[in-house]
Amino acid sequence: ITGFDVCCGIIKSRCRCGRTAMKLPLSIIATGKALPNQRVLSTDLDAQLGLKAGFVEKKSGLLWRHFADKQTSQSQLAAEALHDACRHHDIHPDSIDLLICASAIPEQALPTTASAIVAASGLKAGIPAFDINASCVSFVTALFQAAALLQTGAYRRIAIVCAEIASRGLNWQDHESSLIFGDGAAAVIVEQGDGRAACVAYRLEVHPQGRDLCEIRAGGTRRNPRMGLDEADHYFRMQGKPVFKLASQLMPAFMQHLFAELDYKPQNVDVVVPHQASHLAMQHIKSRLGLASEQIIDIYATHGNQVAASIPTALHEAFRTGRARHGQKMLLIGTAAGFAIAGMVLEL
Repeated sequence: ITGFDVCCGIIKSRCRCGRTAMKLPLSIIATGKALPNQRVLSTDLDAQLGLKAGFVEKKSGLLWRHFADKQTSQSQLAAEALHDACRHHDIHPDSIDLLICASAIPEQALPTTASAIVAASGLKAGIPAFDINASCVSFVTALFQAAALLQTGAYRRIAIVCAEIASRGLNWQDHESSLIFGDGAAAVIVEQGDGRAACVAYRLEVHPQGRDLCEIRAGGTRRNPRMGLDEADHYFRMQGKPVFKLASQLMPAFMQHLFAELDYKPQNVDVVVPHQASHLAMQHIKSRLGLASEQIIDIYATHGNQVAASIPTALHEAFRTGRARHGQKMLLIGTAAGFAIAGMVLEL
């Protein structure tokens, strides 16, 4: 690196080759998570669904996952995750300047889930709060927005919280789409820091040819009692094989674009935090990117696919277990309904 430029408020490093790479100061100062009390073994689901013993584990790749009971709300889980982050890192909640809720499924259609989290967590009244929804890659999208907002100086400390109760939207007759999910929440608190830790690459792509491959039709203006509504419209549906095929086709070019301005490749990062989409998806990320097992944060077998909470929960595990440390390079990567792909490279 030979020097730095500033473009649109973003620091960009100039390499000897003449290319410029993003350097958006971003420091992760705290992480937290929350899981519902009900731990559901795959063997439990075998019995509940009348399936042959061992079927769910073989089909899903899960040992267990956590499900919320009827008394637990998303905002409560989100508040628990935020409190965990604050408590573990000795952060006073009143020091948070902005709350971003980055969940794929809202607690209700209106008002925002962010407002429910503010109420449940006891954050100070009047705190700015809003939702960002990019389905399963909502956290990566929100993290980039937080980095950009910190750069303006309008905020000093931002909390991003993702909470999902996927279990309430599953069709248990559809084994392909119902057996892989778990509930939970995660929180990440960020600051601009001193500039040494930074987001050095970010990319979000939406490919609408895959828009109908993963969906819940109800909950908006498309399907409601006046427009026509079936019970099945409230449940998640997924066409697994076409999703996997489309992801496989698009991922190589996406990664090439994401790393285009960096002087290293995906194989050179220290830690990879992928969306914990499925057992097959985790294997695919490893083989397609040529990664070693120790590079990947894989919590899928004990958490399942937690939708938007998946990536920040895995990120939390990376920090709490010491696998993510200052000075390392980290890749966040995931696919989502829409069909979207998002990735971010962090230098911690």
